[in-house]
Amino acid sequence: MKAVALTRYLSIDDPQSLFDIELPPPTPGEHDLLVRVEAVSVNPVDTKIRSPKPQIETQPKVLGYDAAGVVEATGDAVDGFRPGDRVYYAGDVTRPGSNAQFQRVDARLAGHAPRSLDLAEAAALPLTALTAWELLFQRMPFDSEDGGEGKSLLIIGGAGGVGSIAIQLARRAGFTVIATASRGETTDWCRTMGAHHVANHRHPLALQLEALGFNQVDAVLNLADTDHYWDAVGQLLAPQAHVGLIVEPAGALRVGDPYKAKCIGIHWEFMFARARFNTPDMAEQGRILERVAALIDTGELRGTRTETLAPINAANLREAHRRLESGRTIGKLVLAGW
Repeated sequence: MKAVALTRYLSIDDPQSLFDIELPPPTPGEHDLLVRVEAVSVNPVDTKIRSPKPQIETQPKVLGYDAAGVVEATGDAVDGFRPGDRVYYAGDVTRPGSNAQFQRVDARLAGHAPRSLDLAEAAALPLTALTAWELLFQRMPFDSEDGGEGKSLLIIGGAGGVGSIAIQLARRAGFTVIATASRGETTDWCRTMGAHHVANHRHPLALQLEALGFNQVDAVLNLADTDHYWDAVGQLLAPQAHVGLIVEPAGALRVGDPYKAKCIGIHWEFMFARARFNTPDMAEQGRILERVAALIDTGELRGTRTETLAPINAANLREAHRRLESGRTIGKLVLAGW
């Protein structure tokens, strides 16, 4: 099968950072789906894993942690899927990734793709939808249906992949959503996703929120730079509020006052935790993806794909990594077809 892999961890400008290769197709285990991959999308986790380091792989390593495709075969213990089903999933960082024509994925991590989207559009959703849903509605103590009623939520980094779906989920749950963006096109995108207000994260946030009528907020999702916004977020949050984080800090963070004085809840989200540690509730990810697909199909959520590159090959994946590393992408960039 065709695949894109690496053996060394190099700058994306090096042609060997990602290269085309032929590999044998995988065989599904008892809990697995064997999926014919039709589309993939690129996330910061892909670029972080691929980033330069001295390690050398003895066997080609395939990245890719968002995919949509068609089930070719199922393991003996699989229930709810059959060959021919259209599926989408974010997979497992401990297994070979989706940048290959065929991939085996634990069926408990997959959902049926939204009927109203093509597979390229579907591939943009799994990792970001799971991250936003788990953070807002499982790590943080908010109900997915009405947990935001009467509450304000600041989303730092609203135009990125996670921010794009988090805005929609939060607004649907009843939050007054304030997103941050710094360019005209990203500001417009946040409003299109449903943000009530948009602030510029390149300028002090407190003054901008005060001008919008918010002296404090009930919750914050910091999807950008944990270290940079740590002190500002602590000041902005109301007593007994909550902050959700996805970016590992570069250094030590002070978790005393104002966080301690205000009894602020600090919540981490790593979408791969369930699969990586084989938690008893792994199937929750499949259930979330089924719910997201239903909300897409009823028009309550919208897709976040902004561009598609074709076909899936090393040159286009290097270009996708390059764009993501620039920090200027909006929504999700997808690759489709072989």
